[in-house]
Amino acid sequence: MQRIAQFEKVSLEQFLSTCPEGKEAYEKLKLPQRATSGSAGYDFYMPYDLTLAPGQTALIPTGIRARMQDGWVLCLFPRSGLGFKFRMQLNNTVGIIDADYYHSDNEGHIQAKITNDSRENKVLELKQGQGFMQGIFLPFGITEDDEVNTIRNGGFGSTTK
Repeated sequence: MQRIAQFEKVSLEQFLSTCPEGKEAYEKLKLPQRATSGSAGYDFYMPYDLTLAPGQTALIPTGIRARMQDGWVLCLFPRSGLGFKFRMQLNNTVGIIDADYYHSDNEGHIQAKITNDSRENKVLELKQGQGFMQGIFLPFGITEDDEVNTIRNGGFGSTTK
């Protein structure tokens, strides 16, 4: 296995600017971890308790950032069990965290917008410290004639502004 990245907490100030739950939630943040030595995905954990009725959506500030080597991307997916049982979905389907996002003004704060898309009228209850999505690091390539040299500053659509 290649060791190409490191998870870190964002600053308390950055977290508080996006999280209504405050300093107590920040102090309880857990860095993403793999569940087993054979796992590809790093589990991201809930910073606080959350209940979503069918059709409800919430923005989750994870309090986490990822420093990774160039040539890698972190892809985010719902935890399989939550998708299977509740049709929990990431609203952008797959989250893409580029290596240069780490240096953004928001400190590369990874956030996830999730929806309980249950069609069986199931309420989704997520507890603080429970895994809700997983991230997988993947290498990527670029075209031979790629000459991009712009620098990112922001998230959620910032590269198309």
